[in-house]
Amino acid sequence: MHARFTSSLFVICLMCSTPAHTQDMLDMVDLDSPDMTEATMTREEVAEILRTQKPADFRNARLSGLDLSGLDFSNADLRWAKMNKSDLSKANLSGAKLGGAWTLDANLSHTNLSGANLFQTQMRGANLHCANLKSARIVANLRRANLSCADLSDADLSPDMKNQSMGLIRTVLYSANLESANLQNADLSRVDAEFASFKKANLKDSNLYKSLLGGANFTQADVTGMDITGADVHSTKFIALNGKRQMKGFDQTTHLDYAILQDEL
Repeated sequence: MHARFTSSLFVICLMCSTPAHTQDMLDMVDLDSPDMTEATMTREEVAEILRTQKPADFRNARLSGLDLSGLDFSNADLRWAKMNKSDLSKANLSGAKLGGAWTLDANLSHTNLSGANLFQTQMRGANLHCANLKSARIVANLRRANLSCADLSDADLSPDMKNQSMGLIRTVLYSANLESANLQNADLSRVDAEFASFKKANLKDSNLYKSLLGGANFTQADVTGMDITGADVHSTKFIALNGKRQMKGFDQTTHLDYAILQDEL
């Protein structure tokens, strides 16, 4: 096994300078305010709107802390809605519009978000264990989120390069858990996935072009056809990979000398 490790100083600087901080709106918002923590309707009222409106309109709604598990929000408009610490487990949010929505520390385990729009959605610490995000459009803050065994196949997590006048707005997967997740054919170009765990994940034919992968862990991941051209792999763990020889652009990554590699696979 060949290994090169970062100095503690570099790791500290990397954590302090991560792009996640530059787009993190949380520093500018009072997360303890009623607007962020209290709901203005009950589960029963939400269910009634879902029953009578097709598609349902919950723009700017305050739904934080509610038990919304199992409800059918398919194609609903939830832009700018507040759902912090809400229970949305096993809910149907397929095709929903969640741009600018807040789901901090929300429970979205086993939730159907296939084809949903998650542009600038704040999902820090959300539980998306085994969630269905197939073909979703995602430019979200998923810092420390749990995406273990989630289905992100064919999902687009790349930034909108035509709309970056305020600086690069990218998907943040900093310290996220993507163990055993399905990322086949997903576009993860330019994501910030520093210190994220991709252990045993399916990354077949995924695109990680120019992504930030410092400290990430790809142990036992299937990287067949994965394009990693231009990615920063400082202290990234590539151990017991499946399909390493079919990976694209590995020799065109940055800081490859500092990656943690296993020669015999």
